[in-house]
Amino acid sequence: MEQRVSLITIGVEDIEAAAGFYEKLGWSRVDSPDGVIAFDLIGQTLGLYPLSALADEMGVDVATLGRGALTLSHNCRTKEEVAALLDAAKAAGAEILKPAADVFWGGHHGYFRAPDGTIWEVAFNPFSALGPKGEFRWNGY
Repeated sequence: MEQRVSLITIGVEDIEAAAGFYEKLGWSRVDSPDGVIAFDLIGQTLGLYPLSALADEMGVDVATLGRGALTLSHNCRTKEEVAALLDAAKAAGAEILKPAADVFWGGHHGYFRAPDGTIWEVAFNPFSALGPKGEFRWNGY
């Protein structure tokens, strides 16, 4: 297995409402089959899929999926962008879990919960500069 993630799928109750949230943040859908909504990312894709259909596809009861303790992170180019993006997420319907604040290790971040329940970290890491296309590079490499 190559060391990469190709597709992140989020099982959601209301696929159109979930997609609308990301569209309010400026994301654009790409063509995809009926029943799934996809947003191309840099080198990956975020897919939204009905939670019940995801459970059916796996062959498990939807109640067994639960909600994992997982965060998705979006790194910004500057410290100032963190608060601005948290404000945009709130305006789009997100709940702010932690406002923008400095972190003990030298970064700056905050958290929001999207209307579908997905938790996002918005961060600035001065030790991991983003690449020319916005790609995250651990330790700036």
